[in-house]
Amino acid sequence: MNYQWYPGHMTKAVRMMQENIKLVDLIIELVDARIPLSSRNPDINELGKNKSRIVLMNKSDLADPAQNRKWVQYFQEQGAHVLEVNSRSGAGLKALDGLVQEACREKLERDRRRGIVNRPVRAMVVGIPNVGKSTFINSFAGKACTKTGNKPGVTKGKQWIRLNKNLELLDTPGILWPKFEDQEVGMRLAFIGSMNDEIIVQEDLACDLIRVICRYYPEALTGRYGLEECPRTQQNELTQEDAAKVLADIAESRKCIARGGGPDLSRAAALFIDDFRSGRLGRLTLEQRGGNCDEEKKDT
Repeated sequence: MNYQWYPGHMTKAVRMMQENIKLVDLIIELVDARIPLSSRNPDINELGKNKSRIVLMNKSDLADPAQNRKWVQYFQEQGAHVLEVNSRSGAGLKALDGLVQEACREKLERDRRRGIVNRPVRAMVVGIPNVGKSTFINSFAGKACTKTGNKPGVTKGKQWIRLNKNLELLDTPGILWPKFEDQEVGMRLAFIGSMNDEIIVQEDLACDLIRVICRYYPEALTGRYGLEECPRTQQNELTQEDAAKVLADIAESRKCIARGGGPDLSRAAALFIDDFRSGRLGRLTLEQRGGNCDEEKKDT
């Protein structure tokens, strides 16, 4: 299956960000902790290459804790300030004020030398669709400042939000990039709902997700659906045919029966994908450091 999605409004959003980047001191980039590298837009890296950067590993409550620690270390080694956060609950956000001051220390000291006091840090909040930018802003501000939703494309334009005397945020639309050179990246983005589900064959997506989960967390499937042991496949990937059999077993386990008595694979696929996205399969990281080179392939 070919994974690609780049609607026209994203081009307009990129232009808007290019026009406004000169107004900000800091970029706060949200990534999805379950796929930390695939959820980074390379265009944003280019856009903000001369700006201080904070990386927020959002939805860290849905990701493997051991992998979270490894990815925090990775981003720190890349020179970024980084936090694990859960925007829905607010976990981790208390440390952000201090991190903003640390990331912008040189700018703040420069302002003091010039006699400029009480000028707030201006930060652009960026990320891919459905990574949780608006939820983060609302949670950090302690009030509903922006519109939120569990699908891509909710934020359509820019808006400035004054959080306190020390910090202003520029919320921006979620953007992808025009072409995924690596289809594995597009696939992972589809897993977390950063692409329009309506353009994706859900059964194919579910089978791809089954293959990845069997590689890292086979017990997540056996535990949730009462299936027979799912083979761990570090070297030999589960075939699409094998994954389809697992999906049929999930349909049977969840009583997804089509007319005529066979398994309703479409319904089972939707249920299974929702189970993953909502965390009902457990804390899973689908892009891992250590024992796998996927992240290094994308980072080069």
